[in-house]
Amino acid sequence: MRADLADWIALNMVRGIGPRTANQLLNRFGSPAQVFAASRLSLQKEGLKPETIQELQDSSILDKANAEIERLEKLGAEVITLDDEEYPELLREIHDPPIALYVRGNLKQACERPCLAVVGSRRCSTYGVNVAESLSRDLAAHGLTIISGLARGIDAAAHRGALEANGLTVAVVGTGLETTYPKEHKKLEEQVIAHGAVVSEFPLGTPPLPQNFPYRNRILSGLCFGVLIIEASEHSGSLITARLAYEQGREVFAVPGNITSQTSFGPNFLIKDGAKLVQIWRDVVEELPREIKEVLLGIERPALTPNQTNVQPIFESIELSDAERKILDILSADVPAHVDQLLISSEMTSSELMGALLGLEMKDRIRQLPGKSFLKRL
Repeated sequence: MRADLADWIALNMVRGIGPRTANQLLNRFGSPAQVFAASRLSLQKEGLKPETIQELQDSSILDKANAEIERLEKLGAEVITLDDEEYPELLREIHDPPIALYVRGNLKQACERPCLAVVGSRRCSTYGVNVAESLSRDLAAHGLTIISGLARGIDAAAHRGALEANGLTVAVVGTGLETTYPKEHKKLEEQVIAHGAVVSEFPLGTPPLPQNFPYRNRILSGLCFGVLIIEASEHSGSLITARLAYEQGREVFAVPGNITSQTSFGPNFLIKDGAKLVQIWRDVVEELPREIKEVLLGIERPALTPNQTNVQPIFESIELSDAERKILDILSADVPAHVDQLLISSEMTSSELMGALLGLEMKDRIRQLPGKSFLKRL
């Protein structure tokens, strides 16, 4: 273990020192150890408050950092500092990069591929979930790493889509690594760790405070060459991510939505403002440098392993019965159809209809919603 790791962690833990101030201090003094060794007068000249200077000069902060390292080891996590070779290069370029990244999983492997942030509303529509899963699945299958925030709604759908393609995905969270937020995403979080990484700049024990999430969005965009917005209301955190992406010189993409829907305001506004309209995965890949694009366009979908029962099949290779095809033609990808409605529209008997629906579910062509309603999968 690096001798100076505790210094980096300790500097990241000092109250009153955010990433911008931490980078300022590192530029001035050279290293965390030299920041801790600096005189009170020199720290005052850097604009630090008396209570912050007091904490910097209290040796107990290093004891806390060493205790943090022990907890991280038990958690199976690591800390990547701004001084490490493994620190993501794109993130290093932003104005205020985090000086320490808490990581569970393999962030280095995930960031060796082009990374795209896929974000959107927590209160999204079924259409939004379908689009997020479909685009993330296709993009991950063609070699992109999908970055999102593990939140409900679009974020979770983006992670699931990447996992369905057996691709790589990274979750940037607004809590300490030992906290899963929301709690129901514990299984999803473990899957993300196994196929990428979960990342936080916050020390262990940090609760899901509301102010943490807009703050972490600069990491979401900073890790990526671009950000894709799928459903976002007028005051959505996703629009903050898009603004940060513009400031960082990243590409901004958006999926258009129904003009009468509140969650369509964000992407439609961004498209009017110059964001690239996205309908299919190629719309994103086309914006990459030519040499990278040519490699990605040549990547075939990964072969399925026997235990990947939830992976999206290649639809064209799966035969459908006449009844299944008829139901698929009736179903929409964004407006659920109740089973009674399907019974009338298809003119099938109840047993024929249930057989066709079961076959389509087994072939992963449709999704059943609560209340016996069904949607076509994109």
